[in-house]
Amino acid sequence: MKAIELEKAYNPKEFEDRIYSEWVEKGYFKPYSDGDNPVRALREAKNINYTVVIPPPNVTGVLHMGHGLNNTLQDVVVRYHRMKGDNTLWIPGTDHAGIATQNVVERALKKEGKGRNDLGREKFIERTWEVTHEHHDTIVRQQKKLGNSVDWSRERFTYDEGLSKAVRDVFVTLYERGLMYKGQYLVNWCPRCGTALADDEVDHIDTQGAMYHIYYDFADGSGRIEVATTRPETFFGDTAVAVNPDDERYKNLVGKKVVLPLINKEIPIIADSYVDKEFGTGMVKITPAHDPNDWEVGKRHNLEIINLLNPDGTLNDNVPEKYRGMKCEQARKLVIEDLTEAGFFKNEEKMTHSVGHCYRCKTVVEPYLSYQWFVRMKPLAEKALKAWQDGDIVFYPRKWENTYRHWMENIRDWCVSRQIWWGHRIPAWYCECGETIVSREDPKCCPKCGADASKLRQDSDVLDTWFSSWLWPFSTLGWPENTADLQKFYPTTALVTAYDIIFFWVSRMIMAGLEFTGKSPFHDIYIHGLVRDKQGRKMSKSLGNGIDPLEIIEQYGSDALKFTLSFLCAQGQDVLIDNKTFEMGSKFCNKVWNASRYILGNLEGRNLIPVSDGELTELDKWIYAELDACCRTERDALEGYRYNDAASAVYEFFWYKFCDWYVEATKLSFRNGDEHEKDRQVSVLLNILEESLRLLHPFIPFVTEEIYSKLPLAEIVGNRKAAGGQKILADELYSDMLTTAPFPRVRDERRDEKVMSRFNVLQELIRNVRGLRNECGIDPAFKVNIAIHVVPGSDAEVCREKVDMIKLLAGLSNVEFVGEKPSSSIGTVGTGFEAFILLDDSIDKETLRKHFEKDLMKAQSDAQRTEAKLCGKFVEHAPAEVVQAERDKLEETKRRIEKLSSYIKEL
Repeated sequence: MKAIELEKAYNPKEFEDRIYSEWVEKGYFKPYSDGDNPVRALREAKNINYTVVIPPPNVTGVLHMGHGLNNTLQDVVVRYHRMKGDNTLWIPGTDHAGIATQNVVERALKKEGKGRNDLGREKFIERTWEVTHEHHDTIVRQQKKLGNSVDWSRERFTYDEGLSKAVRDVFVTLYERGLMYKGQYLVNWCPRCGTALADDEVDHIDTQGAMYHIYYDFADGSGRIEVATTRPETFFGDTAVAVNPDDERYKNLVGKKVVLPLINKEIPIIADSYVDKEFGTGMVKITPAHDPNDWEVGKRHNLEIINLLNPDGTLNDNVPEKYRGMKCEQARKLVIEDLTEAGFFKNEEKMTHSVGHCYRCKTVVEPYLSYQWFVRMKPLAEKALKAWQDGDIVFYPRKWENTYRHWMENIRDWCVSRQIWWGHRIPAWYCECGETIVSREDPKCCPKCGADASKLRQDSDVLDTWFSSWLWPFSTLGWPENTADLQKFYPTTALVTAYDIIFFWVSRMIMAGLEFTGKSPFHDIYIHGLVRDKQGRKMSKSLGNGIDPLEIIEQYGSDALKFTLSFLCAQGQDVLIDNKTFEMGSKFCNKVWNASRYILGNLEGRNLIPVSDGELTELDKWIYAELDACCRTERDALEGYRYNDAASAVYEFFWYKFCDWYVEATKLSFRNGDEHEKDRQVSVLLNILEESLRLLHPFIPFVTEEIYSKLPLAEIVGNRKAAGGQKILADELYSDMLTTAPFPRVRDERRDEKVMSRFNVLQELIRNVRGLRNECGIDPAFKVNIAIHVVPGSDAEVCREKVDMIKLLAGLSNVEFVGEKPSSSIGTVGTGFEAFILLDDSIDKETLRKHFEKDLMKAQSDAQRTEAKLCGKFVEHAPAEVVQAERDKLEETKRRIEKLSSYIKEL
């Protein structure tokens, strides 16, 4: 057989794009139940579906490293389940991102000196579609560069025709069930975006501000009270002052009236348990139209509600003329000046407090009184809470269950209308007769008065973007139509998402799924951490610490990015990275490439032959057992979404056990074996490499696919079948590409505990000798002589049989077996053995003595410092565990002193 050539240097640019195109063209990302798949019949017979819907990225920009992590984690489990034999579907898609996308277009128009009203609604939406298509194409290209194994034939968009139909159906259904209503309420309002926001679209940011103390005079002239507020400009909308009913200081004031300064308006003092007696003066101004808590107080006491704001955040005609048209901060300064001049301002106290900001444009959000559409959430939340309690949904990690429960138990109605143009238009029409028509189809006339469609006015608002994405798991599969995909792939299996604002999307999807399909939309919910920089800061444009995943792919390749992120992603923890972090993944891919290149290069002149169980050496049996252990760990970890455990297992197996131990040890066969042994060894090596590539594929799909394509697969599979003990399992039919090859199975029959025990001792001996050489400062390239004392009958007897392997892997010139410790030697002890480096003429004893004496002086100095520390006040003041750590450190140093002293004595 000829040697199979891999390029000398690992260069992912040469094959990643080519391989991805081939995967897509051959339809290998489609579920096995689709089309003419070579393993379709066997896969479908299992009747196990694994379905994932991608959290749709917004069509407003490019993917960032957070997307890179999220997409990588989905790709790993999707590839694993596809190889495992499950009928696997990963649905891609994008979100129309109402507010964000409209902002992008409006910013572009502003540069042209225009606004959306200059274009009109229809032309503005046309312009927005152009931007959407452009950004969508960019996102798709990026996802392909990441290697996402999604089924592109099923790609969806939250504003496509099918999802638009689903959105409309849900709105009307909720209205018919009494769960959708329109009313005047206090909402979160973004003056910059000109629209209402849901509670979870508001970012609360600690902001520098002040508490302003103001005097209100009693209407009867009997004195004055003091109130404190962070927003003095809103006092024009005060309709009461509240005190706690249990506050003895103010009980006699309830019912009296005070006068608002500057406008001389009388308002009552009321009693309400909302007021905290200990906060400030214990007297709170109530402004129902501009504070959520005041709104609730106002409703309880039937107070007048006075809105002071225009939609753009400026003060309106309900304030004195001199303040009208001002922004709140500008008006605040003037109000304080006027109150001071009139003698009503006491003082201000600087403070930091949490202020709501728009999650898109970061403008300060105003509580704003307006008519909006709301979803009544409590009935939906009760079902969703029960689904979790019944075990229909499971969180990974479990700690998110508490967040989920708390949110469901304290849920508020959801404001779903938005005062923008880009999005699903609310399917409600208003007739001049006062009738409101909510319909799945555009009405042709008013059902009440008979007026034709020209007399009807459709609601100008659109629905919150999340209103389409909360339907994502079933609308993407064709709902409300009862499609074949919906029947087969719903409920989906897993949702993989981050823990920031998107968590509330998870909860809403569960509510929608239960309400409209009767089933929870997914069973597994894996909540991963955020990508942060090395200082633990969230990546952002303002900090300039973001990392572009495409730049990492350009530098290191997609596999390096995917493996690094998977390796670092531990459940419940954020991922801290910088650009250099990805060198780890790149080095691992290089290791896989170089090891494969070495093995394939050894095929020159060799014949691949069947190797039965009886022909396996102890070394072969050991590596097969280790491969099975890795397979078991990886399977268990990926089933439980423990990505770093799975990645660590394949890393440890391939780099250390396969390359550093097995491949190195097999060099003896190629050096000393006859032709049959060389054929046998290369055949086993190829078998193990092929299985290893299947283990590695979910994490590094491109490089493993490229290497797999070079393997003499027909010969490997044929020999495996012929060998009997290593025969291929019945359901493991191979396709021409690794991405649809079977994931390895754990073969317990390949594990021999006696072999494992013996080889573990052999490894222990070699590690101990390597460690002793290192401790002595002996050059790794210098071959030393050792003696070994073996306890008769122990597993260490293996050392007598594997002398050549010990010499090769420990870098030795000679090994002799002795009954007792040789004179002039330094030793190490292990399981059933003692090993000694012989201090013969091959060793430069004077250099070694100096090395030991230098180490001894340092150890003695360290011990003195630690002893002094433990005799001082440190023991009294330091935590007990810290003190114990110092004591343990001292004991270890004393043992080292004793050992170094014995080494010097031997010299």
